[in-house]
Amino acid sequence: MSVVYKGRVFSVEVDRRRFPDGREHEVAIVRHPPAVVIIPIEDDGRIVLIRQYRAALDRELWEVPAGSLDPGESADAAARRECEEEIGRAPGRVERLGAWYPTPGYCDEEMIFFRASTLRVPAPDSPYKPDEDENIQAQTFTVADARAMVTRGDIIDLKTAFALTLI
Repeated sequence: MSVVYKGRVFSVEVDRRRFPDGREHEVAIVRHPPAVVIIPIEDDGRIVLIRQYRAALDRELWEVPAGSLDPGESADAAARRECEEEIGRAPGRVERLGAWYPTPGYCDEEMIFFRASTLRVPAPDSPYKPDEDENIQAQTFTVADARAMVTRGDIIDLKTAFALTLI
């Protein structure tokens, strides 16, 4: 195994692997820490989406909040932290909905989905602030409006489209 790239968020390894049919192939694998995906729900049932710039697509996208687990951090704690960092609201309750691998053809990232509810203003001394490289705007939508955004192509982020099927 050879690490050909190591960055702040992920690394890329190249290796040779013996497949179940017995043949050996070169593989490139993106190694990414687990991530949490949060579906923040207001008391009235509306969901909170964020709009942020994504350099890979060179455009702003509507998404549900998400982020990687820090080393040693539990998924529950990461969901609470990311919710507060990205929408500026602390969840009173987080409920794990399941975990899936979005791109297992080349990446080992596991996405752990949570519903976050009982959203409130964070404590004044909260350490959770948006990351330095993020410029995020949060906005609430009805679930029906968010699903219509997927149908119209206004939401093109797969984790967000999938998250909307979980609620």
